[in-house]
Amino acid sequence: MHSRTKSKDLSSADRLIVALGEYDTGWHDPVQSLARARVIARQARAAGADLLVLPEMCASGFTMDADEFAEPPNGPSSRALSALAAEYHLWLVAGLSMRRKGQYLNSALAFAPDGSLVATYDKQRLFGYAKETTVYSAGTRPCVIKLGGLSVGLFVCFDLRFPELFREVAAEVDACIIIANWPSARQRHWEVLTQARAIENQCYVVAVNRIGVGDGLEYSGGSLILDPWGTRCDTPTPGSTLRIGELSRSTVSGVRKTFPISLTSAVSRTKSTRKESTRKKPKSRKT
Repeated sequence: MHSRTKSKDLSSADRLIVALGEYDTGWHDPVQSLARARVIARQARAAGADLLVLPEMCASGFTMDADEFAEPPNGPSSRALSALAAEYHLWLVAGLSMRRKGQYLNSALAFAPDGSLVATYDKQRLFGYAKETTVYSAGTRPCVIKLGGLSVGLFVCFDLRFPELFREVAAEVDACIIIANWPSARQRHWEVLTQARAIENQCYVVAVNRIGVGDGLEYSGGSLILDPWGTRCDTPTPGSTLRIGELSRSTVSGVRKTFPISLTSAVSRTKSTRKESTRKKPKSRKT
């Protein structure tokens, strides 16, 4: 079952202005990182954005020191992000290292413009190469939420390499949001895979990566918005490094009508087939 949350504040508009909150989240310094996030939130509001997207684990960096930096629900970083959303009247999606029910989780949190937490998505594909699988528990379900009038799927970093996760929700979303700490060494992969996810699912992709250095790794950003054709559609805002772009539900439906492809996931078809096969077959009658 998908996690779905309806809009609590914005009306069902066809369009959504998105700000790419790409910044240096630092390393193991939540106070400094969230202070930087506040500056970006102010810029996003000034630019007329409805939604601000911040990177994966934005308060701590991509940490495996979860004992110290993972926070419980309603922890200090979550409260700070909630306050930002409310102060600047923004939808806000951001990543945190979380502690829930005895598990550590790499989560994407979505806040409404009134500051309320409307959805939490837990990363489904953990990055074993960095030992994430030994520290964190994997999420078990997708997350589709309503932001204004648009349906959006949430994803975290390494999820990007698994197209089946995106195809599972493709038919019901207008956009996929991916938050990441994606190192410069694999920047080309980021560029190719984000474009592929947009094209194959005929939806917008909003992908936000960090910059700077964290735990010795360099990050080059490359945050962008791609339309359903895979064309970049974000633009710079005057007087800042912030980039924004517009998502349109009618654009998505128009592309899918013009160039229809099946967006049914193989997973869904398999589940449906299994259900059919488990139904009792009627006994044959002798004639």
